[in-house]
Amino acid sequence: MTSEVDILIVGGGPVGMTGALLLAKHGLSVVVAEREAGIYPLPRAAHIDHEAMRIFQTAGVADDVLATTRKAGRYDFLNAAGDVLMRIETGIGDTSSGWPASNMIHQPSIEGILNDAVAASPNAEVRRLWALVNFTATDEGVTAHFDTPEGRQEINAKYLLGCDGANSTTRNLANIENDDLDFNESWLVIDTIVKDRSRLPDCNLQICDPVRPTTCVLMGNGRHRWEFMLLPEDTAEHMQKPETIETLMAPWKVGGAVEIERAAVYQFAAALAKNWRQGRVLLAGDAAHLMPPFAGQGLCSGLRDVDNLAWKLAMIIQHDADEVLLDSYQPEREPHVRAVIDLAIMMGQMVCVSDPEAAAVRDADLMAQREQNGDAHGAMTFPPLLTGTILEGSAQAGMLFPQVGRLDDIMGPGAWLIAKGDLSGGLPIQYISLDDERLKAAQDDIEGWLDAHQAEAVLVRGDKYIFGTGEGEQLATAFGHALGLAH
Repeated sequence: MTSEVDILIVGGGPVGMTGALLLAKHGLSVVVAEREAGIYPLPRAAHIDHEAMRIFQTAGVADDVLATTRKAGRYDFLNAAGDVLMRIETGIGDTSSGWPASNMIHQPSIEGILNDAVAASPNAEVRRLWALVNFTATDEGVTAHFDTPEGRQEINAKYLLGCDGANSTTRNLANIENDDLDFNESWLVIDTIVKDRSRLPDCNLQICDPVRPTTCVLMGNGRHRWEFMLLPEDTAEHMQKPETIETLMAPWKVGGAVEIERAAVYQFAAALAKNWRQGRVLLAGDAAHLMPPFAGQGLCSGLRDVDNLAWKLAMIIQHDADEVLLDSYQPEREPHVRAVIDLAIMMGQMVCVSDPEAAAVRDADLMAQREQNGDAHGAMTFPPLLTGTILEGSAQAGMLFPQVGRLDDIMGPGAWLIAKGDLSGGLPIQYISLDDERLKAAQDDIEGWLDAHQAEAVLVRGDKYIFGTGEGEQLATAFGHALGLAH
């Protein structure tokens, strides 16, 4: 059997499913092919930030997702004696997305929400137990073959999006090289179900103890996680024995307060695919980049990937924008991802010091820096888009546009142009005047923002990043040129 579809997504994890919802919101037809029979029942990712929540808002699932999360107000790095080496007050300050800066999650709960949303979408579907065998790509589209319970099946798609994880079949079949970024540490991950939260830490902790570096973090939906770094003499088999786990957990004095859900040894690594696009085949999430978990940005980065791609693919397929628009995908996303990976590796290297003398030097340096600079607060900051589909040289171009209230819900999917005066035009974007009744609740904030940046108008892309500011008609013309569309 052969199916015809706009977008084929290989991989039904949270990145692939969110991508499906975003694309379906634009009216594109989407099939998600997933090799597993159901949702993986155990936790993996533990954190999403405010921008990830905003992406879930665009996908239509933010409120349901937020109900399963736990807000994280603080992230402490402690030494073996319990001294604070570094503190990030994530619960202080507003965010540009209008959502909490740091949210701890239970991934299976989120995947269940995404799965239900895709099942309810008229434009998207999931086909489970579908394992990608091969594909052929031309200038016109992609034909992919799958092993399924019904035998070999074929899908013809305009584009294939590989969201199939660190061991991506899509990436391997495309012969795309994956660069190892030289960070490899093995850790025992212990996930627990909470019985008595009052006996557990109320913030996220990195214990920078050279005897055994340890992580202790909140999670969503009644879970808590501990992670213990393997030392050179440790084996995965030994670390996963019940008696070893009992010894490791004993200092935390949480017997009866938690029930162990699973314990497994994971390899924390960093890698980056050399090419995220090969014609009509694109990579996103762990298929394109892999990072250690210390900055809590692995899942967030994958969600940003599909958000970057969704509006561009919709412009190309539905509105005949130039396919060169996809050339901006990796140049826009890779600098951000590299910054996140560098931060995660830096944090990991700081935590994973196992030499007591080196740890003592680290502790003294960090405490001196904290005394001099104080504590960080608010959301983590990352580089804006520095190139790509933005009006370079324009004030705020490449920055995330701040959301007042639920502005994104009012504006809907796709790009929009907000101007102080009336506007109209032929681009497939929403033109809206600042005095439009729909903007009444946000009007003062948006007008103040425009005045602060000496702009008459702002053009916001479908992923909520600013294309540019200035005069409305000129912005529309420049955006039309960037899309390869006449204005």
